[in-house]
Amino acid sequence: MAEKFGTLSLPDGTTVELPIYSGTVGPDVLDVAPLAKAGMFTFDPGFVATASTESKITYIDGTAGVLLHRGYTIQDLASKSDYLEVCFLLYYGYLPNAQQKAEFTNTIKHHTMVHESLTSFFDGFHHNAHPMAMLCGAVGALSAFYHDVMDIRDERDREIAAHRLVAKMPTLAAMCYKHSLGQPFMYPRNDLNYASNFLYMMFGTPCEQYEPNPAVARAMDRIFTLHADHEQNASTSTVRLAGSSGANPFACISAGIATLWGPAHGGANEAVLEMLNEIGDESRIDEFVARAKDPNDPFRLMGFGHRVYRNMDPRAAVLKESCDEVLKELGVEDEPLLRIARRLEEIALSDEYFVSRKLFPNVDFYSGIILKAIGIPTSMFTVIFALARTVGWISHWHEMISSPHKIGRPRQLYTGEDQRDFQPVEKR
Repeated sequence: MAEKFGTLSLPDGTTVELPIYSGTVGPDVLDVAPLAKAGMFTFDPGFVATASTESKITYIDGTAGVLLHRGYTIQDLASKSDYLEVCFLLYYGYLPNAQQKAEFTNTIKHHTMVHESLTSFFDGFHHNAHPMAMLCGAVGALSAFYHDVMDIRDERDREIAAHRLVAKMPTLAAMCYKHSLGQPFMYPRNDLNYASNFLYMMFGTPCEQYEPNPAVARAMDRIFTLHADHEQNASTSTVRLAGSSGANPFACISAGIATLWGPAHGGANEAVLEMLNEIGDESRIDEFVARAKDPNDPFRLMGFGHRVYRNMDPRAAVLKESCDEVLKELGVEDEPLLRIARRLEEIALSDEYFVSRKLFPNVDFYSGIILKAIGIPTSMFTVIFALARTVGWISHWHEMISSPHKIGRPRQLYTGEDQRDFQPVEKR
């Protein structure tokens, strides 16, 4: 119940009492629902000042550069934990003990295979179909293969669906990549950890033995961890909105993938590589930095600054360590595009123009560099993002379904024609 109230005076002279709620941390929230009884609604394009739900999963303070999952800082989780432990935390709400972690890890490892009939599903895709198009379709199709867990009111059914999604997403992602190359799919290996198994399915072939590089696997696990959840972003809100209708979890996650595909949301690290390719050579860096500073030039340096964080992206500092380790391990520090990236990083961290505007390298900058160094094509960058974010999506879906909720039905400010008389075609 609200302990504080605000009063709003309407143009007709009536007043409406609006409850004010306080969260654990963060700003207070004004409940505008009573406005509907007065025949009025709020207008907030992009929902920039609207809390669409109550949640206990993730908290962001963009000004202070804070990201918490269930109360734990992203720095602690990325440096002291691993992705599957973070998956457990996001879904269940607490860190597992040793036995719980072992059981959860074992469950995920033994659900990585997909129904064999699903492999033929990929035959219907064109050989150069975008991997995100394939992933969106394949995840949606899971509901046709695993309809035994469709009772969303049943907590155990929701849990099984969550386990299957987290377990099978790396397999499906790797299948999208293999199909684009015309290579055979690689079955998952239960003896490998989550990140190593993904790398094996991506880069392994039946022709020769492939063993994932431990340093690369650690970096990939960290990328997964840092992208696991990010509060009520566009794709997460889409999953919640789809789920509010009672849609099955596979359809909801497919909707989230479709939203993530938008370049304004999930394509940021891909845009970093496109920018590096556009610069092309170290000798042109100063030219492009000058263009970025020119208010009349539409060119932007991608991978610097963040819409939410007004300080250093807390995920970026963590991923920078992995970036340094991977580049050194793979011996690709002198690769031309990576040299350009390194120089841009130096400029952003020292140039007064960037420092004063808080345009620091963000998580997309470093993840783009790491994925490029590993040998993953840019078309797969957003697929990997979707893989990592699946646990966040399904955790938010589970949280919503577990609580009383209404179907999402935003209102609108109508500015079209008023009622008009219909004229027969011969009189128009």
